[in-house]
Amino acid sequence: MSATAIRFDGVTLGYGRRPAVHHLNGEIAASSLTAVVGPNGAGKSTLLKGIVGTLRPLEGHIRLIGASNVPVAYLPQAAEIDRSFPLSVYDLVAMGLWSRSGLFGGVGRKDRTKIEEALAAVGLIGFERRPISTLSGGQMQRALFARLLLQDSPVILLDEPFTAIDARTTADLLDLVRRWHAESRTVVAVLHDLDMVKRAFPKTLLIAREPVAWGETQDVLSAENLLKARRMVEAYDPHAHECHRSAA
Repeated sequence: MSATAIRFDGVTLGYGRRPAVHHLNGEIAASSLTAVVGPNGAGKSTLLKGIVGTLRPLEGHIRLIGASNVPVAYLPQAAEIDRSFPLSVYDLVAMGLWSRSGLFGGVGRKDRTKIEEALAAVGLIGFERRPISTLSGGQMQRALFARLLLQDSPVILLDEPFTAIDARTTADLLDLVRRWHAESRTVVAVLHDLDMVKRAFPKTLLIAREPVAWGETQDVLSAENLLKARRMVEAYDPHAHECHRSAA
């Protein structure tokens, strides 16, 4: 049996006691490559926030196994990142070292080498001193992936990492995702492109505020399951109170 990286035990996540994801039980295997898909408003981003710990469950528990002493590497949606902050590409990427060296740990020779290697891996050599406010969407995403490289975490969470970027950048960054998978890291990505999911992600969780299907991608992404998910989200009552259905 595969080792477990993330376990959900009767998890309900929400805001103001109103559930956004509920009745989630299951496991994400260590070293797996998993897509999280579902209609708009299905709770996909909420789920990642619960895993990374920025949102505490209303009910149940999320357990990260084997990574308790290493922060999870998390890439939020582009809309959540303030690009007006006066920061260079180099400094943004170097922030990936903070989890290990601390905010005031300084950057030594070995760290500078790691930063240069990360910039090279995402094709941003020569962009080191560029303010992040001047970057295109694709260039910014490359810089954020370089920061993830430096975090060197066994668990990587990506929230819509390929949205609104060019095809070349998407292909390059997807290659990095495959590289992490080959290095036996656990990667979980919220995605909308179902064709990409079918091509590149062996496992898929389909949610519509609660799990619809979870397992092998080719089985999960059936027309029947996708229709069920859409109908579940359309039927959602935003004024409903938190429910307390016990896990089966």
